[in-house]
Amino acid sequence: MDVPDKLKYSVEHEWLAVDGNTGTVGITAFAVEQIGDIVFVELPAMGTTVQATKPFGVIESVKAVSELFAPASGKVIAINDALADAPETVASDCYAAGWLIKIELSNPSDVDALKDAAGYRAMIASL
Repeated sequence: MDVPDKLKYSVEHEWLAVDGNTGTVGITAFAVEQIGDIVFVELPAMGTTVQATKPFGVIESVKAVSELFAPASGKVIAINDALADAPETVASDCYAAGWLIKIELSNPSDVDALKDAAGYRAMIASL
């Protein structure tokens, strides 16, 4: 299973790519596999404040509706609008074109609480 080394991971299976004070958020390949065929993604509005470990949106598959959890706190500065018409992009390219939101990190130390790739691989191996 693909777990890119350059990302940070939450226990809720979201990933975070940090570039300066900006964090790009998505869900992991493991989460995609668990969720199944994605049919809808609900994301917060621009300017919304998200809090680490708290829900910020919803992803819906043919099997279930699952909450999305913020891996870090911050203000939403970009939303992947393409997902409104093509939610399946999350499944087909979860680490690139299927990103969900970008946030301006308000507490960069939130990143320290996330797992690195090795820690995330160990976590999903134990599930």
